[in-house]
Amino acid sequence: MNNFHVGQKVVCIDDKFKNVSIDQGIRKGQIYTIRWVGPYSHYIDGDFIGVKLAEIDRGNDDGPEGYGAADMPFRATRFRPLLKDRLSALKNLLAPTPKGEKPYSPDAPEEPKRKAPARKKEEV
Repeated sequence: MNNFHVGQKVVCIDDKFKNVSIDQGIRKGQIYTIRWVGPYSHYIDGDFIGVKLAEIDRGNDDGPEGYGAADMPFRATRFRPLLKDRLSALKNLLAPTPKGEKPYSPDAPEEPKRKAPARKKEEV
């Protein structure tokens, strides 16, 4: 299922690349903007939904370890949509809406201002 669209803010959740020694430019926890999303077919990696990011232009991948692709997209599974209010997003899944209308999503701060205190470990 593809929940991404052009212009959407996403956060990187996976920046590790197996068997690749060249830095790919994305960082875990960093926020990016999608400039392209769609199906992509690669002769080594196979078929996948890919995203191209506004902040990164990968250029031609024709180096010694390259695959020869021009501005190859990243796998969409490396990212998740950035949510302003996670709880409201989950509540919207339960709210009934007329067909064709988007559920209401109120603006809210991204994270709570005060963190919960850490629990001390009990010794038995």
